[in-house]
Amino acid sequence: TSSIMAGENTGTGGVVGFTRSLDPPTQEWAQQQFQNALNLVDTSQISPPNWASCGPKSYYFPHINTIFTGVPKTGCSNWIEALLRANGDLKEQLNPTQVRKVHGGLSSRHRMKNARYEYDEETLVKAFKFTVVRNPWTRIVSGYRDKLSSEKTQGGSLRSLGISIVSKMRHITDHDELKKLYPTFEEVVRWVVQSNETINPHFELQFTSLCISKSQVRYDFIAPLEYAGSLSQEIWKKIGAKTSLLGSYDKSSDPRLQKSAQYAREWLSELDKELIEKFYEIFRVDFALMNYSNFTDPDFPLPIF
Repeated sequence: TSSIMAGENTGTGGVVGFTRSLDPPTQEWAQQQFQNALNLVDTSQISPPNWASCGPKSYYFPHINTIFTGVPKTGCSNWIEALLRANGDLKEQLNPTQVRKVHGGLSSRHRMKNARYEYDEETLVKAFKFTVVRNPWTRIVSGYRDKLSSEKTQGGSLRSLGISIVSKMRHITDHDELKKLYPTFEEVVRWVVQSNETINPHFELQFTSLCISKSQVRYDFIAPLEYAGSLSQEIWKKIGAKTSLLGSYDKSSDPRLQKSAQYAREWLSELDKELIEKFYEIFRVDFALMNYSNFTDPDFPLPIF
C-alpha cells in the first residue's frame, strides 16, 4: 500500500484522515457550481441552439422521456445500459463484460443526431435531462487503465493509440518493437498536455461533451460520479424507472478507497509539479464543474462543498 494513500480502515466504520461525509451535494449547489464553471469560458462557440443540435454524446429515450449526455469515462456505458432497460430496448441486464455493446445498434437510434428527425424541440425540452461528471484526476487514471495500459479491464483497449503515444514519447519507429510496448501513465499525461490536435474523446475536456447554453444550465439533474450509488436511485425515481447500474457504480463503496483514487494519489504524486500544473490549467473548467478536490486532499476525489 502506498504511503501517500489517504485513509486506512479503522474497523469501526470510520476512516483515518477522512473529514467529510459521503452525503452528496444538493442539486441546488450542483446547478450553481456547474454554472459558475461554465462562466469561466466563452461557451458561445460550443453552445448548440437547441437540444436537437446537441452532439453525439446526448441520447433521447422516448418511453421514459429522458435525455442523457454520456461523458466518456464517467461510467456512461453503464448508465446507457440501465436506460436501455428502462426504455424497453433491453429485456435483461447485460453481463458487465458485454457492456460495450450499448454503443452500437442498441443505442444508435436514441442518439440525438438520429432522434432529432423523429422528435421536435418542444418534445425534447419537456424531457427530464441529466448528465454525469467526474473528478478529472480519477478520470484520466481510469482512462489510462482501461484504454492504454496493459491491465486487463472490461473496457475496449485503444491499442493503436497506445502504440502511437509510445512512438511519439520515446521516438521509436520500429513497429515490431512498438507492438510489445505500452505507454506509462506519465507519458499519457504528457501526451494529453502536449496534444494540440483533437485527442481521443476519453481524454478530452468533459464540458465539451455537454449540451450547454450561454445563459443557463440545460440539465435538470447533474450527478457527480463519486455519488452514483445514491444519486442514481434519485434519478430512477424521477423518471419512474425500475433499473440499476451495473458493476461497482451501484455499490455503496467509498469512492475515496476505490482503485482509481488510490492509483491517482500514488501516480500523480510521482509526476513533476510543472506537468501537474499544466494539466490542471487545461482541465480547470472540468475541475470547477463540481469544485473537485485535488489528489492531495484527504477526501479526494470528492467535490468540495
